[in-house]
Amino acid sequence: MATATTHGARDHARAQHGTRTATMPVVPASDWPAAVPGTPVWAETVAGGNYTHRVLARGTELRLTDHAGDACAHLLLYVDGRPWERLNTADTVKVQWNAYLGADRLLLSDQGRVLASVAADSSGRHDALCGTSTLVRNTARYGDGTPQSPSPAGRELLKLAAAKNGLGPRDLPPSLSFFQGVEVREDGALDFTGSAGPGASVTLRAEQDLTVLIANVPHPLDPRPDYVCTPLEVLAWRARPTAPGDPLWDAAPEGRRAFLNTLDFLTARGLA
Repeated sequence: MATATTHGARDHARAQHGTRTATMPVVPASDWPAAVPGTPVWAETVAGGNYTHRVLARGTELRLTDHAGDACAHLLLYVDGRPWERLNTADTVKVQWNAYLGADRLLLSDQGRVLASVAADSSGRHDALCGTSTLVRNTARYGDGTPQSPSPAGRELLKLAAAKNGLGPRDLPPSLSFFQGVEVREDGALDFTGSAGPGASVTLRAEQDLTVLIANVPHPLDPRPDYVCTPLEVLAWRARPTAPGDPLWDAAPEGRRAFLNTLDFLTARGLA
């Protein structure tokens, strides 16, 4: 179809209506071909070397799935409308006395409140220590790290996702990553443990209204010389936040205090 004229370009564009590719958002999310546990609100497959973002309501569950075994989801969270309250990886690790993410862990802000909880995890290969890749590192390693290159850096993609939510580079703290593991040796060095294999998933539960930024790029410690990153499936559905009486609420004193801090804040604002 000729696109040299405005009419031709319009006809070509309209001819794409209804076309689905392997990596794209599905709109509306209810058109996602597979069933989810609740009403779907977000359905997307993110290509390797790409990013996505969304605002999710409190109680929403977000499932990330690495079908091919080489995805790496670098995640940032912000309280929607209050971006100065954001994911704090240092507090997430030190408050819970554990450097490793997994089921029943909490993702905390620097205000001592819970942003999200890990509702389920079949991977066990995650990282709360290294953050994402940078322009300088990717340029040195792959020859380029700009967003439009074949080897975009995670921070560069998160900048784009942030900009679409009114945020700038100064608003980007260290991120968490899922599906590529890192372990700390006795001498303090970091070992890259790689993927758990195809089909692993992790489900997060939003404990406040959240702005979610995700970059799907290779882990910065991935030793392979090539830029390897496979698609990431992102699905979210309506559910309920963790409430008093839930086993996770009282699983540890530190977690209970973080949940109480969150409930106190939300109650004062008429949100709980």
